[in-house]
Amino acid sequence: MSEITDCVLCGGTVAPDGHCWDCGAAQPSFRSRVEISTGSGAAGVSDRGRHRGVNADAMALATVGGWTVAVVCDGVSMSERAARVAAEVGLNVLVARLREGVLPESALGDAAVCAGRAVAGLAASVDAAPACTFVAGIAGPEGVWSVWVGDSRAYWLPDEGPGMALTEDDTGEYEALSAWLGADAGDPAPRVRSYRPSVSGRLLLCTDGLWRYLPGAAALRGVLDRCPAGGGVAEEARSLVGYALEAGGHDNVTVVLVPVGPGRRGVPVAGVAEAP
Repeated sequence: MSEITDCVLCGGTVAPDGHCWDCGAAQPSFRSRVEISTGSGAAGVSDRGRHRGVNADAMALATVGGWTVAVVCDGVSMSERAARVAAEVGLNVLVARLREGVLPESALGDAAVCAGRAVAGLAASVDAAPACTFVAGIAGPEGVWSVWVGDSRAYWLPDEGPGMALTEDDTGEYEALSAWLGADAGDPAPRVRSYRPSVSGRLLLCTDGLWRYLPGAAALRGVLDRCPAGGGVAEEARSLVGYALEAGGHDNVTVVLVPVGPGRRGVPVAGVAEAP
């Protein structure tokens, strides 16, 4: 992705956040496609899609000791800044809390709350409040954990056996969002869920740009099963994004995959709990 220096509308200087310093316009090719990875083998792909001028999704990845942590956010009403701030703050809090020895579920709850406060701080007023959804995950030798606010999702996709959703969409009538991060959403009430798998697999985090085309774990696994052998997790993430684009690509689409080894024993999904 080449660096943009001149605004496509007024010819002014483009700031590091992809907006023009002079007219404020978002640049259409800024962050049109982003790929990230970690030394632990996790990888993420975020694509603007075929019908959006701006990529308002954001993702972040890091490793902390034996943990891999990931965050995915989707800007509400194409609020790119909210998504990027939430992803960055959420990841930084996760890394800090895990280094302090905090339990994964507590670290995830703290990350969502801090990300929500950061996004709320972007608002000029309640009527001009950037907002985003939030999903984060932690994978380690003891299992996988996820937290969410909104309708970005986490899935467990095992190498053997059926997969499952680890989140439940915060939506109401007509699939309208009932929870999000932002000054107009009040204090966030993130929910946390954990699972301890007995087989290896993938923790998947994604925005609705993917799951609206592949809404279930079986459909997601079907795409991964068709990936060439030896391609790695990065190629699997590209394949999922590619499927969404070929299916129409009507929205931004972001996928993060974290490989997970087998745990000591399988444990059913824990009940959804309000994070402190």
